[in-house]
Amino acid sequence: MKSDIVVETRNLTKVYRDFWGRQKVRALKALDLEVRQGEIFGLLGPNGSGKTTTVKLLLGLLFPTSGQSLIFGRDASDVRKNERIGYLPEESYLYRFLNAEETLDFYGRLFNMPKAVRRQRTFELIELMGLGWARRRQLKEYSKGMVRRIGLAQALINDPELILLDEPTTGLDPIGTREMKDLILRLRDEGKTILMCSHLLADVQDVCDRIGILHQGELKELGRVDSLLKIRDVTEIRASGLNHQAQEEIKQVIERHDGKLLSMGNPTTTLEDLFLRIIRESEAHPGRRVRGEGPGAQVNRG
Repeated sequence: MKSDIVVETRNLTKVYRDFWGRQKVRALKALDLEVRQGEIFGLLGPNGSGKTTTVKLLLGLLFPTSGQSLIFGRDASDVRKNERIGYLPEESYLYRFLNAEETLDFYGRLFNMPKAVRRQRTFELIELMGLGWARRRQLKEYSKGMVRRIGLAQALINDPELILLDEPTTGLDPIGTREMKDLILRLRDEGKTILMCSHLLADVQDVCDRIGILHQGELKELGRVDSLLKIRDVTEIRASGLNHQAQEEIKQVIERHDGKLLSMGNPTTTLEDLFLRIIRESEAHPGRRVRGEGPGAQVNRG
């Protein structure tokens, strides 16, 4: 395993079976994935695509039918890795009758953190989440967005190296969503590795370095966001100070007409358009599987 690979899955497969052992659902099929140190990786897919199953396999909450998942070079079943992981589930199951300080202190105790460290960490995280004014209010009085913030704070209480986020902006208003995305970028800048699942494609497009798109348990696309969204067979030229005739000319003519070339390159699509195209192609060709990264990646039609 390479030293900069934090998360790695090898042919990871999960099949759910019924009471008699018959195959009920193939939730994940031969997933090969790498998440590198210091990057934000987005895992996308419609409901039932295998995102949550993947996260639970990485956390060791489920055991794979076949294949392997590694965290920091250790098998996901090794509980020692959990000291270096923070996890924000889609629904934060917190004790409603505790306040913010008591909640974070409780989770700090689970990591055997000294009292002074717990107190300092609790203060820092509450301020970071903008909840200083409500630090002593019971969580049952919190709005959904406030609960989401304190949920993220508990995921960060142990200062983790790897952070798993499931729908991190759920319940947040536009300002809270922007603040959450800024916080995710800040965590990356601090050297942390982040794996996030989301249905909000604009959020993923804003913060993720690389993405993987899952559909029906299979990896359909994988690569850098900027590379995947680039429309390679179209060249876009932006210029100012040109008349209509000059706009029809090529770059050399722009210079001849004393125009200013502002940019020249490939336009991009949106992550939403890319996502919908991948899903439609997957439904049209169920056996298509990704090989490599980027728009030029080879595919296998099994």
